Amino acid sequence: MSSGFDFDHEINREGTHCVKYDSRYAMFGNSEVTPAWVADMDFAAPPAVTQALLARAKHPIYGYTLFPDSLYDALIHWMQRRHGWNIQRDWIVLCPGVVPSINTAVMAFTQPGESVIIQPPVYFPFFSAVTQTGRMLAPNPLLLQNGRYSIDFDHLEQYARKAKLLLLCSPHNPVGRVWQPDELECLLQIAVKHDLIIFSDEIHADLIYPGNQHSVLAAIATNNNKIITAVAPSKTFNIPGLNLSALIIPDNSTRSAMTQIFNNFHVNASNPFSVAAFEAAYREGATWLDTLLIYLRDTRDNIEKFFAEHIPEIKAVKAEGTYLLWLDCRAMNMTDAQLKHFFIHEAGIGMNPGTQFGKEGSGFMRLNIAAPRNTILSIMQRIALAWRKQKNNPC
Repeated sequence: MSSGFDFDHEINREGTHCVKYDSRYAMFGNSEVTPAWVADMDFAAPPAVTQALLARAKHPIYGYTLFPDSLYDALIHWMQRRHGWNIQRDWIVLCPGVVPSINTAVMAFTQPGESVIIQPPVYFPFFSAVTQTGRMLAPNPLLLQNGRYSIDFDHLEQYARKAKLLLLCSPHNPVGRVWQPDELECLLQIAVKHDLIIFSDEIHADLIYPGNQHSVLAAIATNNNKIITAVAPSKTFNIPGLNLSALIIPDNSTRSAMTQIFNNFHVNASNPFSVAAFEAAYREGATWLDTLLIYLRDTRDNIEKFFAEHIPEIKAVKAEGTYLLWLDCRAMNMTDAQLKHFFIHEAGIGMNPGTQFGKEGSGFMRLNIAAPRNTILSIMQRIALAWRKQKNNPC
């Protein structure tokens, strides 16, 4: 590729103890499926990240590690350049991942038995963060109209009267929506009216397709005292195994409530490699990311065209962000169990079943498209071949 980043290069990940490949049998009962499920990419991380890790590895002592000023500066500058949000250093809480942070927010701002709003179909740890801490789920299902999802604000306001916390996924995983400023304004109005705290999971905020624009919820709020914004380089630069993310919390009391829970569990997100990768990614990864987004856009468009031409019974909901495609398979007229069997055992593809994201995901599958184009084409061809056989031999 002219950019110097070869996203077509196929890298063998088997035997590296990676979840995506080396746990296929545990996940699908079949170690031969082509995996297109867990949300990491089959692309090499930006060269600057690898160089930073190699440089740090050359020092032979890997002891307890501080977060340097330069790391905070890299995040601050990234948020300003990429998202137009000017943040302050003391707003930043570094932590070991967004999922632990979601659980921390639930414990910090609600009591057992109280309600937490989620918007299914949604990333499944949103459910467990609520149920496993003894809180009550208050589902505000997204509306699917003309192939596009939206928020049901009337229904949301009903729940907001009693709930203390809303877990927002922005951009949304798995449906791929990039929420527009007017939608976020409506959300904020409801939150202010009902004194609702919002945990805004914006881990996919950098993965926005050309023609779309992510809006940081807290940046457009006139009063952001009750907004916790979660960001990370993990999805953006394909370094989730290094487990370092950041919460941006302008309000002192809200920030203190979160850090107290972290401190109670003696959570320390720092290690010498996560620090090196975090800073290098935000400081030097922009060109790599811009090239990646064009590559992913073209892959997304090719998949949509392939389904339209070869398997019209499957429709990919138009992704505005993330490298995850939400596939509407309802026209295949299968139960969820039959869909799962078809994709795993007939097509040989390992995807996330839609029901993992709530009952609203019935009839859907989630496809990870962040792989070399030849891998994706092979996946499409295998699905098409299996579907032809299925239609010719329905019994």
